[in-house]
Amino acid sequence: MADEYIVEMRHITKRFPGIVANDDISLGIKKGEIFALLGENGAGKSTLMSMLFGMYEPDEGEIYIRGKREHITSPNYATKLNIGMVHQHFKLVSNYTIAENIILGIEPKRRIGGIFPVVDIKGTNEKVAQLSRQYGLEVDPKAKIEDINVSTQQRVEILKMLYREAEILIFDEPTAVLTPQEIDFLLRIIRSLREGGKTIILITHKLEEIKQVADRCAILNRGKLIDILDVASTSTQTMANLMVGREVDFVVDKAPAKFGSEVLRVEHLTVKNRDNFPVVKDVSFSVRAGEIFAIAGVSGNGQVEIADAVAGMAQAAEGTITLNGTDITHMDIRRRTDLGISYIPEDRQNMGLVLDFTLEDNLALKTYYKEPFCRKGILHHEAFSQYGQRLIQEYDIRSGQGKDTIVRSMSGGNQQKAIVGREIELASPLMIFVQPTRGLDIGAIENIHRQILAERDKGRAILLISLELDEIMGLADTIGVIFSGELLKIAPADTLTTNEVGQFMMGVKQNEAG
Repeated sequence: MADEYIVEMRHITKRFPGIVANDDISLGIKKGEIFALLGENGAGKSTLMSMLFGMYEPDEGEIYIRGKREHITSPNYATKLNIGMVHQHFKLVSNYTIAENIILGIEPKRRIGGIFPVVDIKGTNEKVAQLSRQYGLEVDPKAKIEDINVSTQQRVEILKMLYREAEILIFDEPTAVLTPQEIDFLLRIIRSLREGGKTIILITHKLEEIKQVADRCAILNRGKLIDILDVASTSTQTMANLMVGREVDFVVDKAPAKFGSEVLRVEHLTVKNRDNFPVVKDVSFSVRAGEIFAIAGVSGNGQVEIADAVAGMAQAAEGTITLNGTDITHMDIRRRTDLGISYIPEDRQNMGLVLDFTLEDNLALKTYYKEPFCRKGILHHEAFSQYGQRLIQEYDIRSGQGKDTIVRSMSGGNQQKAIVGREIELASPLMIFVQPTRGLDIGAIENIHRQILAERDKGRAILLISLELDEIMGLADTIGVIFSGELLKIAPADTLTTNEVGQFMMGVKQNEAG
């Protein structure tokens, strides 16, 4: 490869038990470009870049940085080479301040009386504040991580790299947990970093984002490098087809709805947060069998709290929740599940899975106490095994050691597939999907949309919470638009345009709704 490459990977192979994550991959990244790594969940994108950052070492192959062969044995060594990485799941200490997280491991010292070394927090706060202003990433250095939102945490991760003077910046699925507005802001930041001379490597499966910012992209499929393409001259359809290995249909094929009787009724629901502030305000709606009722809104307007209240994850301060005629307002979560609620939560890792359990055990979390998994108080492991193997195959859950894989080691997208499979298999009359396709590739999104519609066509009532307006417009039969905790509008989906829904989401049409 040519001398123009700042990063060169030659014949890289990495194996884990039961899987070849990267299979003889060779690629070069030019100084000052935005280079995207595109592929399905579990295609090997994060593994490849984790080797560049020193978290893994390749089993075979060589890595060259600025033309020199390097044996990158740790993230500390990668940092010395001016390589930084923002991980999909942030690596921050929640009870430390922003500044403390940024300097962790390289704390600047000053001496009291010229003798006693102490960490220079005041100087650090000033430097972090100046750095954040310089790159348009304004943060309060004294704020604790546990008190800031996800997009601000991501800014902290970027500032960690910049503080360490990283020249090669790796972003792993940087927009997976951001709102559309936050995504636009981040893409502007990425462009400005390139203009400042940085080299950007973007790990993603979001085609539109690649088209907006990337110069070239490498497409991976099941560990193999399929092609390296010039982004400007390649269509999103071509990229999607190469990534998934088949023709991808971007259009949701939806049959006319056949509504049945009412399954869920929510009346005058108010939910309060930990500070006793109402985040859901006097909300009422109902969902029928065979109906997808979608709640659209900008992140943080109370839509997740509505779903949590229905599922039993949050308490209703006022109002009632009725499932098939039974008042479930004050029932515990298991009773609600047994009565017929499936719940795909927004936070897959903290609320959807037990990360240190096997995939087999996670797939049975909602059913382990019932037959055939349990008889007379005794668990039957063969039933767990057979059930796990069936769901892995039916829902295309990819894992290195099959049903025995520890879920923590799986990609985020395959963790999500496991939750969706588990909840759909409950065949509940009410299915709640909160951000069901967050962090998923185009092929997996297409598949989950198909599954949601199949459940609706079987007569399930679907409550869908999504920040993706295209997803809501494509799937919903009825749309409720939320703003500042209030449902401003409820209408059949085919009577609303994307622009109208967007206006309600921003509160623009509040007076008209009233």
